[in-house]
Amino acid sequence: MSSRDGRGRRRLSATEVDFDVVRQRALLVGTGVGSRTVADAQASLEELALLADTAGADPVESVLQRRDRPDPATYVGPGKAEELRTLADALDIDVVVFDDGLTPAQQRNLEQRFECDVVDRVALILDIFAQHATSQAGMVQVELAQLRYRLPRLRGRGGVLSQQGGGIGTRGPGETQLEVDRRQIQRRITRREQDLQRLSRTRATQGKARQRRGLPTLALVGYTNAGKSTLLNRITDAHTRVEDRLFSTLDPTTRRLRLPGGETVLCSDTVGFVRRLPHELVEAFRSTLEVVTAADLILHVVDGAASDADGQIDAVRSVLAEIGAEERPELLVVNKLDRADPAAVRELCEGEAAVAASARTGEGIDKVLSTIGDRLRELGAVIELVVPYDRGDVLAALHRDGEVLVEVHADIGTRVRARIDETDLGRYREFVTG
Repeated sequence: MSSRDGRGRRRLSATEVDFDVVRQRALLVGTGVGSRTVADAQASLEELALLADTAGADPVESVLQRRDRPDPATYVGPGKAEELRTLADALDIDVVVFDDGLTPAQQRNLEQRFECDVVDRVALILDIFAQHATSQAGMVQVELAQLRYRLPRLRGRGGVLSQQGGGIGTRGPGETQLEVDRRQIQRRITRREQDLQRLSRTRATQGKARQRRGLPTLALVGYTNAGKSTLLNRITDAHTRVEDRLFSTLDPTTRRLRLPGGETVLCSDTVGFVRRLPHELVEAFRSTLEVVTAADLILHVVDGAASDADGQIDAVRSVLAEIGAEERPELLVVNKLDRADPAAVRELCEGEAAVAASARTGEGIDKVLSTIGDRLRELGAVIELVVPYDRGDVLAALHRDGEVLVEVHADIGTRVRARIDETDLGRYREFVTG
């Protein structure tokens, strides 16, 4: 339950992060720890301000500290912690948000010193995901990530809330409230993991049905707010929700896409990534992100107008590597061509399998679609066949085993252009022309 501190400000419990009730006044703290450059730390702090605004807090002030290593007790050191406490009091701060992950001890020590809520980057992102999750799978995954995050941060009240036995040999401190809370969360984690396994089996069944239809699959990935949902709407008329906010899309959306060459593919939008995406979220969303690991082609959407587009590309590729999708074929789509500096766009496309476009205005979309078709044709064997009219069984097998791209009735039979898996080519060799 929330409470009020000595100055009447709303305080949250140890495991609660709630920005929904009021717009809290937030103090942002970033640290350039270790090998991280000041520029990288500043860019990350600016992104933290966007995250805080998305969560429902108003960033009032930002502080950047340079350290060789974190302080074990307060992360920023006792002197800096006292300076931040004075600043928080002067600005009437409700919540102090750290750009790095805090240990449970550091968070507890800082809250006692500041006398207000202290959250780290992980908790902030988890809170945003909790606000935006709408589907059953999304809510289960977010809850699982939150439970894993909260488990080591439980605080018991010692023997005051202990359970005592009722017979000889059972009297004593018994089981503390901390142990009870920990066991309850462990049970909830187990239940949510079982729920995810059930949902994963359902998605696997749906995936097998799609595979039987022989449709190639595309997965849209990219940094949050890079324009993935806008691009999906542009090329498929999906009418999915589009907002100029971080993490507006959590649940995968799959739509059919008709390419200029006549091919039909399945295109799926996915959750956006950020720098240092919490490991708890990557693990919880691993089953959802299977659509990426199984895709025939990954469309990596990058905001061409972003000040650190290269850093965003690296952040996305690090997550792809974490989920085992780094070897999947990738096409880089440099989005927001209408707002980006042409020189920056050319630099992003150099040395990459890339194409530039604007999902908002439609500029370059035809090039994106034709490039997708070319890349898919490179990945699969496309053959030309002439099937006699008395061999309807062959035509049916082509529809069943592969993807028929073009089908024209001629004098000598049915002319077919189809994409066939290389393992099935031998069955149709006698009908192949050219």
